[in-house]
Amino acid sequence: MAGDLSLVAGGAVAARFGPVEYRSFPLGTGEAWRLPEAPQPTLSELFAAHPRDAGWAGFLLAQVAMGKPLLWVQDRMAILESGRVYPPGLPMLEGACGDLIHVEARDARDALWAMEEGLRCSALSCVIGELWGDPRALDFTATRRLAVASERSGVAAFLIRLGGHANLSGARMRWRIASVPSQPNELDPRSPGASAWDAELFRARGMPPGRWTVARHEGSFHLVAGPGDRALGENEQLRA
Repeated sequence: MAGDLSLVAGGAVAARFGPVEYRSFPLGTGEAWRLPEAPQPTLSELFAAHPRDAGWAGFLLAQVAMGKPLLWVQDRMAILESGRVYPPGLPMLEGACGDLIHVEARDARDALWAMEEGLRCSALSCVIGELWGDPRALDFTATRRLAVASERSGVAAFLIRLGGHANLSGARMRWRIASVPSQPNELDPRSPGASAWDAELFRARGMPPGRWTVARHEGSFHLVAGPGDRALGENEQLRA
């Protein structure tokens, strides 16, 4: 039962009411480009291109500020099919594995409960939840509750969908993330370079959808040429 789980307590800040205004972002070459993001913490949904493609983790964790502990929730099927979180393998947590709170939930219902309880704690940097498939407990009401809890507390929530479909959801931003070949390594052509992703924003509140091939380098996201395309010149790479 959900009541068997217990999390740290924390106070939530006052809710912000009223319409949320999202900024637009440029799409043309030569304009300053930034990875689309919500202006305030809310619920985002990330769909892995393949259940065993863990590229979404690097894409997501590169955006998380680690000044506070992180709550990571996995349901049983997500662990069986995609693996358990391995803190020493997360570069952002090197030397600070104690800042990760990992919850193994029996099913999606318990995982969603743990996420919502965690979002009430403003002492967390964010809440990540991995769910497998299309569980019955994951409906519009459940996602709406997560979005509201996130916006009230100011703690960002990320719902990771493994092997699931993009059904009706209350998430403010919805992504499809796939790994692509890493960028060339300038120091050793035989070694992998900066990680890269095919990132599709197929739904977002207040901003148009889009699809980009991006790489993370020197603390920011860059637009890069997709696999098989011509390499972008330095003046054509739009930096986040």
